[in-house]
Amino acid sequence: MRVVIVGASGNAGTALLRRLRATEPDVEPVGVSRRAPDNPGIPWHTVDVGADDATDRLAEIFAGADAVVNLAWQIQPSHDQQRLYRTNVLGSRSVFRAVVRAGVPAIMHASSVGVYAPGPKWAFVKETWLRTGVPESSYSRHKSLVERMLDEIESDHPTLRVVRLRPGLIFQRDAGTEIGRYFAGPLLPARLLSFGWIPLLPQHPGLRMQAVHADDVADAYVRALRADVRGAFNIAAGPVLDPRVVGDAFHGVPLPVPGLLLEGAAALSWWLRLQPVDRGWVRLALKAPLMSCDRAAAELGWRPQTDAVAALRELVAGLAGRAHTDSPPLRADPDLPGRMGGLLRGRLPGTGNPY
Repeated sequence: MRVVIVGASGNAGTALLRRLRATEPDVEPVGVSRRAPDNPGIPWHTVDVGADDATDRLAEIFAGADAVVNLAWQIQPSHDQQRLYRTNVLGSRSVFRAVVRAGVPAIMHASSVGVYAPGPKWAFVKETWLRTGVPESSYSRHKSLVERMLDEIESDHPTLRVVRLRPGLIFQRDAGTEIGRYFAGPLLPARLLSFGWIPLLPQHPGLRMQAVHADDVADAYVRALRADVRGAFNIAAGPVLDPRVVGDAFHGVPLPVPGLLLEGAAALSWWLRLQPVDRGWVRLALKAPLMSCDRAAAELGWRPQTDAVAALRELVAGLAGRAHTDSPPLRADPDLPGRMGGLLRGRLPGTGNPY
């Protein structure tokens, strides 16, 4: 089975490649990303999915493939919405068009909990929940737009097997440096996290989120590749991460904070270029629903091997230890935006390409 992985150098992509190499000897993985790792170990193609010629180049790479896994997505720079739209929306369109042109029989697309409209925090929604996103979040809007494009592709090409995975937050130790750059910025005292103690945690009824280990996401993709399934699958592990659960894990004290204050603090610090997360991410955290993963269990036989607290502990250890790999998005280059070296060189959080 020849499987082309677009966006193979990122958080989920590195985990999927690790899984395929370790347990799937009959799968021939091919990597695609804007920049190749130094030692990819597999056939690799460098393609910017947002470029004008991306469809043509990707169609050539996809020729003869049994499946394409589309993981390409850009989260930063948050101050350059045009660049994010170019990669996330136009780039996804190029991938879908290339799949159709090359006659690939199956595509697995990385969607997200962010595709869903605001929903409950004390109940779990199925894959049929409204997919209009949280409008204040560009990430959520883009996920919703891309799924609508995929709806059209699926309608126009009924023989194409389309699978969408919608995971919660994806954690692994190797992504510690990357996630620190993308979501915290250079002012986070990451080394202090090595003590496993987070003294204060903002408490709000909406701060209830789901997470999953990257290896479990990779397992879901492998199961979807192997099974004759279509449609969407929610992917998340328990327990739900809320201030009480996280406080117990990291010996922290929940501090009640109004949602407007959380959003305002994010908006102001983002506008001042102190950190890379805009108000939309806070709004998404407060409004995104909790997901039921019953369909993944029933049709894929998928069950997470790492619980959400253990995955979070692993990520925090990675943040503290500056964990990284030689894959471009996961590198520890101190001069990148979101790192202190980058800040000293005028590369402010949320600006410049951190990839």
